[in-house]
Amino acid sequence: MPLIPTADLLHAALANRTGIGAFNVIHLETAEALAAAAEDAGLPVILQISQNCVAYHGGLEPIARATLAIASASQAHVAVHLDHAEDEELTRQAIDLGFGSVMFDGAKLDYEHNVEATVRVVEYAHANDVFVEAELGEIGGKDGAHAPGVRTDPGEARRFVDETGVDALAVAVGSSHAMTERTASLDLGLIAALYTAVPVPLVLHGSSGASDETIVSAIRSGITKVNVSTHLNGFFTDAVRRSLAEHPEVVDSRRYLREGRAAVASEAARLLTLFAVSGSSTGEGATR
Repeated sequence: MPLIPTADLLHAALANRTGIGAFNVIHLETAEALAAAAEDAGLPVILQISQNCVAYHGGLEPIARATLAIASASQAHVAVHLDHAEDEELTRQAIDLGFGSVMFDGAKLDYEHNVEATVRVVEYAHANDVFVEAELGEIGGKDGAHAPGVRTDPGEARRFVDETGVDALAVAVGSSHAMTERTASLDLGLIAALYTAVPVPLVLHGSSGASDETIVSAIRSGITKVNVSTHLNGFFTDAVRRSLAEHPEVVDSRRYLREGRAAVASEAARLLTLFAVSGSSTGEGATR
């Protein structure tokens, strides 16, 4: 099936008040697993390649072309997205390669410089019919620094969207990247206020640290795009460890990587299903 524009998937989810899973590609096996998950669940998925992933592979093009090929070959509706790019040039590379969306992360910049840089990314992206996500209110984590006090202000968020023309906004509401325990407490009232204030889909980063129930509540409060990476990485690694422990004689890496791929596909399909139904039938949450 042809690559699906990220905008189409997010706007459909927003209209239905459901969530959509955006899962990070680490290597070829995870890209294959995530496409298989979407096919198994009969639901769309967004495959994300982060700036950290690009650094690991030594450049964007090899992992990007592989992921785009997997997405295009899938029978599911699959979009490909650049995640957490702090480098403006990297966003342009992704757009030129055919990504349906890019995230420019200027959250470490002061407000005015974040706006200026984001506008440059938006202008290039929109000229090429590419959807742009940005971030306001830095989301903690990565280096172990959990910053639960960081929050996105609804008024500033509305101003930021108006000034930059971004198509989706990642917000700081209590989550943190790279959490291995699902103990994050999200500010649901703030999510509802942001949903009311901001006319574009809201994105939850650091979702690996939130429980199923918390994510469901976040979607009902107004989150549309749910980013997950560390949680799925754990399933991959645990499956590989079990396989190696049970078969210490194995030297063919395909034998144990296959187990990791299958574990990610199963859990990703479960999450896609969870996100897709969580907001659709309750009528709960904020209004615009």
